[in-house]
Amino acid sequence: MAEMTPPWATEKPTALLVLADGTVIEGRGLGATGSAVAEVCFNTALTGYQEILTDPSYAGQIVTFTFPHIGNIGTNDEDIEDLNPVARAGAVGAVFKADVTNPSNYRAGTGLDQWLKKRGIVALSGIDTRALTALIREKGMPNAVIAHAPDGVFDLDDLKQRAAAWSGLIGLDLAKEVTSGQSSVWRETPWVWNEGFGEQAEPSMHVVAIDYGVKRNILRLLAGLGAKVTVVPAKTGAEEILAMQPDGIFLSNGPGDPEATGDYAVPVIQDLLKTDIPVFGICLGHQMLALALGGKTAKMHQGHHGANHPVKDHTTGKVEIVSMNHGFAVDADSLPAGVEETHVSLFDGSNCGITLTGRPVFSVQHHPEASPGPQDSHYLFRRFVNLIREKRGEELLAERA
Repeated sequence: MAEMTPPWATEKPTALLVLADGTVIEGRGLGATGSAVAEVCFNTALTGYQEILTDPSYAGQIVTFTFPHIGNIGTNDEDIEDLNPVARAGAVGAVFKADVTNPSNYRAGTGLDQWLKKRGIVALSGIDTRALTALIREKGMPNAVIAHAPDGVFDLDDLKQRAAAWSGLIGLDLAKEVTSGQSSVWRETPWVWNEGFGEQAEPSMHVVAIDYGVKRNILRLLAGLGAKVTVVPAKTGAEEILAMQPDGIFLSNGPGDPEATGDYAVPVIQDLLKTDIPVFGICLGHQMLALALGGKTAKMHQGHHGANHPVKDHTTGKVEIVSMNHGFAVDADSLPAGVEETHVSLFDGSNCGITLTGRPVFSVQHHPEASPGPQDSHYLFRRFVNLIREKRGEELLAERA
């Protein structure tokens, strides 16, 4: 006769999230086995988990999803954001409330668990993500180790030591870890339902994108507006960029401490600003531009990660719902004369955009390509293209189509 499991038996945890203060959170493991040390943040988006986990700006982070059901629509080869999936630039860990179910969507290629394994992302499910989110809101984003062992055997003392010893993201340049290895030309245009992605065959302008961890959809939107986009590594010099004769220069998003990346990025941007070439920055690119203009950045308490953030554009007086993903922010009080604040978060008043007075130079903190509004912020790409068209004496596009 088979031995019965006692009714009071508890399930042995197969995954742990060990915080730097020694807090241990037990759950069920999925995705890759092993462990990763990183900063824990929370993301409030209801959709887009695959885009979130492949966003290079999440390098060095473990993402806690506040929406309880993640994975229901599976994964596919189209909804990724990093340029080179083999390099696995993006989040190193993920935390879910509910267990991942089998996918139910006509676009699904694989289930989330299988995809996480392939990406090397260590994940944990079955915990109270509301409590973890509340902890982060109260104490800030903690350093932690996430670990998955199917047999449930862990060296807890070692995990605690690793979590406590990790120095965190301050002073850490992660852009160099996720940037392109060499220059390349991007031609893919935005996705169309039941058609897929298009290709830019007859570009009308040339944009050089400095890749600090760029997302694919940013490049698609630029290509969709007529740009040939040349993507260059983060440490590419100004002389090499200018030799490409760009009509515009884009400063991309990316992970890590902007001041650390700024050691090599700021001098390049300052040289580029000596020209009259239009410049547009997003996220880390926004922070890099602010530093190049004499501003400062600071680490945030809990960061902004989600797709429901209201931002006001002072240039139009309109409010848009945007996607955010940043743990550092530009200090608005540090901006020198001649640099105007154009966008501000209506959640906490933090800076979300700047422009250089009288010059074709601007940037935003949020992600206008992510389409949570769904297209509230797409006008920013037309604004950039219009700076190029204006310089060339061409007819301007309507900012809002």
